[in-house]
Amino acid sequence: MNKVIIIDDEPLARSVVREYLQAHPQLEIVQECGDGFEGVKAIQQQQPSLIFLDIQMPKITGFEMLELLENPPAVIFTTAFDEYAIRAFEAHAVDYLLKPFNQDRFDRAIAKWMEKKAKPEEASATAELLDTAGLSPAQRQRIVVRNGSKIKIISVQDVWFLEAADDYVKIHTAEGYFLKNKTMTHFEQALDPQHFVRSHRSYIVNVQQITRIDPYEKDNHVAILRSGAKVPVSRTGYSKLKEVLGL
Repeated sequence: MNKVIIIDDEPLARSVVREYLQAHPQLEIVQECGDGFEGVKAIQQQQPSLIFLDIQMPKITGFEMLELLENPPAVIFTTAFDEYAIRAFEAHAVDYLLKPFNQDRFDRAIAKWMEKKAKPEEASATAELLDTAGLSPAQRQRIVVRNGSKIKIISVQDVWFLEAADDYVKIHTAEGYFLKNKTMTHFEQALDPQHFVRSHRSYIVNVQQITRIDPYEKDNHVAILRSGAKVPVSRTGYSKLKEVLGL
């Protein structure tokens, strides 16, 4: 028996999935969730084989929810039309159900999942999907992170700078730093280049936080932030900062 969780803020949408699943006795619904916060908790507790996940939900989106999971389960997305999401799905061969969908389309999605089940490349496909979806304009305004057992939404305006930390990125704010399991390249592409500049191989700085840039060893510089924090600036990073700051 394969455990299934349905995550959608619309009760009617959840009931449609529940009804269509009756034709698939090998799948057992173990929980239904109305938002991504509940979804994260349910997935950790139930360890499902498959989830049906809406994209546009209150609090956090379906994509942001998946980013909070270390090992996300197989996903069939159920979503209203979202051009950017559809492009992400099609680019990385992840199946999705465009609302409203019928039993036949639902059954084909299940069949596709059964064929792909247990293929190791599926995990990387999901990671690539999230990277692509993360570049959408809607995702540029905030960063969702796990803080112990809690989930925190950080407005990008509150970010001082980002720092590479092995397989994670440290997001520095007035409240301290938070870890996100992403790459510096991802954030360099996802954040607005007019406000966030890769000043150094290991640093991305919020230019609105910079009070001055001082010389430092050979061709390097250091950016002094409003908080007093110091961010390294390489020769290449200095050129980028001068261009964005109009120096």
